[in-house]
Amino acid sequence: MATFSTASAVSKTLPETFAFSILAPYNGKSLRGLMSQIQTQTSRGVYRFAVATSCCTILLLMAGALVTSNGAAESVPDWPLAYGKLIPPLIGGIRFEYAHRVIAGIVAILTLILALWLTFAKPRRRQLAAPLGWIAVILVLAQAALGALRVEEIHPMLSATAHAALAQIFFIIVAGLSLYLSPWWQSDLAPLEDRGSPRLRALALWMTASILVQLILGAAFRHGAFGIVPHLIGAGVVTVFVIWAGVAAKRRFRQVRDLRRATILLHSFFGLQILLGFAAWYAVRVLAMESSQPTLPYVILTVAHVLGGALTLAAAVIFTLTCFRLIPSAAAVGAGSAAVKQSPERAGA
Repeated sequence: MATFSTASAVSKTLPETFAFSILAPYNGKSLRGLMSQIQTQTSRGVYRFAVATSCCTILLLMAGALVTSNGAAESVPDWPLAYGKLIPPLIGGIRFEYAHRVIAGIVAILTLILALWLTFAKPRRRQLAAPLGWIAVILVLAQAALGALRVEEIHPMLSATAHAALAQIFFIIVAGLSLYLSPWWQSDLAPLEDRGSPRLRALALWMTASILVQLILGAAFRHGAFGIVPHLIGAGVVTVFVIWAGVAAKRRFRQVRDLRRATILLHSFFGLQILLGFAAWYAVRVLAMESSQPTLPYVILTVAHVLGGALTLAAAVIFTLTCFRLIPSAAAVGAGSAAVKQSPERAGA
């Protein structure tokens, strides 16, 4: 009798504990809840992996800058091996060039995993995720090809400048993809109405484009394609756009926390980059003349300036994507207004 009562009690509690047990009836809500939880965990996992890939890309940019600042670009004469070996003697400039290749290989593997993950996981409401992941893979392969051209000294100034420029483009693709995969992007956000002119979306886009062009000009100067004058002119243009976009965001959307944070991030990195620009100019004009070999202060200041430019570009991309996420396009606003105007007419008819 006691055994029967115990079994009866267990059979009553099992349906409450296991929604899909044999004793429990089919529960559609529980199934949907479980699938939603699995998708949420997958989305968070791929988002964190994209952020980790972005962080590794920053290390890759630093490694590349160290190669240039230490004059180690020609320390290894062959590619993909180094002096015909998988691991060469780690002496002199070979250390920097080899470290750059190793980190590049790690980033390439991470990018391929990210693209495959996005393709098969298919995160909800992120139709562009997988295409962006494969674009990043294509950029990694193009980077490897440009790196090989630089090692083989085929148009060294052009190939080195293109290599540096493509590295920045790859970085903003991965950084933008990280924001696109974030829980914030998926959440329900109230759209903002932008009545100013020019619209903040367009202003942010032009600002980001000007920063990218400025970084390309800086890479061309750094690799000896031309002098510093175009880079200085570009700095002036970027300063105008960054201040203009920041002031417009503060005046029009002062109470919007997300835009306010994006503006603070942008202006912080930009202000730091201005200071690093002066420091790098001092390193090039003064420190480089005092010694025939790169000194530690010269290397630190020039590498910091390269990283500051990349982080400023990433902050501009985050600012731009935040504007695009929160502020509807002019076409969408016009379509919505037209629909509102037509609804009373239809009601009257």
